[in-house]
Amino acid sequence: MTYSTKYHLVLVLLIFPLHILAQTKFAIPLGSSLIANDETTPWLSQSGDFAFGFKKIHTQSQFLLCIYYAKIKDATIVWYAHGGNLVPRGSIAELNPQKGLILRDPKGKMIIWSTGRIGSNVAYAVMNDTGNFVLVGVDSSVLWESFRYPTDTLLPTQILDINNKLVARKSESFFVPGRFYLRMLSDGNLVLVTQSKPTNFDYDAEYYNSHTSDSGDEANSGYRLVFEEFGSVYILKRNNQRLVLTPPNVPSISENYHRLSLDFDGVLTHYYHPKSTSTGDQKWNTLWSLPDNICLAIFEDIGSGVCGFNNVCHLGENQRPYCECPKGYLLIDPNNKYGSCKPKFVPSCDEFGQGNPEELYDFDVVTDVDWPLSDFERIYPSAEEECKKACLEDCFCAVTVYRSNSCWKKKRPLSNGRVDTSLNVKAFLKIRKV
Repeated sequence: MTYSTKYHLVLVLLIFPLHILAQTKFAIPLGSSLIANDETTPWLSQSGDFAFGFKKIHTQSQFLLCIYYAKIKDATIVWYAHGGNLVPRGSIAELNPQKGLILRDPKGKMIIWSTGRIGSNVAYAVMNDTGNFVLVGVDSSVLWESFRYPTDTLLPTQILDINNKLVARKSESFFVPGRFYLRMLSDGNLVLVTQSKPTNFDYDAEYYNSHTSDSGDEANSGYRLVFEEFGSVYILKRNNQRLVLTPPNVPSISENYHRLSLDFDGVLTHYYHPKSTSTGDQKWNTLWSLPDNICLAIFEDIGSGVCGFNNVCHLGENQRPYCECPKGYLLIDPNNKYGSCKPKFVPSCDEFGQGNPEELYDFDVVTDVDWPLSDFERIYPSAEEECKKACLEDCFCAVTVYRSNSCWKKKRPLSNGRVDTSLNVKAFLKIRKV
């Protein structure tokens, strides 16, 4: 047996501890079921840290089949079935010997979702203390497990192999797939990318790349992201070298829950939360996150950027972005602050030539704001007043940005909007006079 083979065997034993198969006392027997309502008791792990069951989302009648932390107040969800789609009250999840875990409609007639082909008969299931839900075969083999099919979160002892991914949910409480992906590529790089919805077309813009690919030496390339049992997160290379992403001092895994989540806003964050309820700080704290500034990191020729079109990305607390429509614009969907903004008015070229533009339009002046890929004309050299006048007299110009004797006229829809002092620009947004 080679060193590499021995190492992989040890890693497998760490990732899939033997007590998965030894918890027969807490085994979930065949025929067990859960009903989407307020009364059904979830399937708990031996410690009671994790629960598998239905959680009510939004309304009284919509539920999500998921795994969540059972002992903390907000019951944070770490995995969900059925692509994050909600199911109506009365839906049934049941353990079937041939089909594994299946999710049926309230009448029990239609299968909505299942774990798929599992290759052998199921003996029982286990909600493991690591947060891994496991289907165990009659020969004690692992037939299916939630750790192999992550949604937006990794937990300690979980790995992300080549061609696997995390997908951010659409919003904080809307669990269907969103625009942001964490991928372990076949070339060995771990990347954060954006994706078009609903076409699932990958945009080329990576807003994080681990640079762990080595075309000259495949053994020096990464091939899996590992969240090891003591809380460290690293990219493992084929030569067993590691690129550690976690800072040196990791809060105790015995005293804290840990999770690595790709948040709905595109930030990959390692969180920790005290297990003890006697601790005053009963919330998720950030240990580290990627990228440092997502507003500047995402720079895509196709797509809107972090926020929707015509919106502007601001960097908030813990490197998390928030979005605000500029003056003269309103959210298309008032319930989605990260979405696109519509102008309160659209200049008509028919208006030009019928009067003085200065009588119709004014400018809202903002500093350190830019939409860098929305240019349609550059004027150089230009004074600031000349820059404003050029936009005022152009019916296609929505905003003009001035910096260092250069003027950029920009068209709608504005994309990749961001605020940052490093931009050192002044923007003039054209608005209609009241």
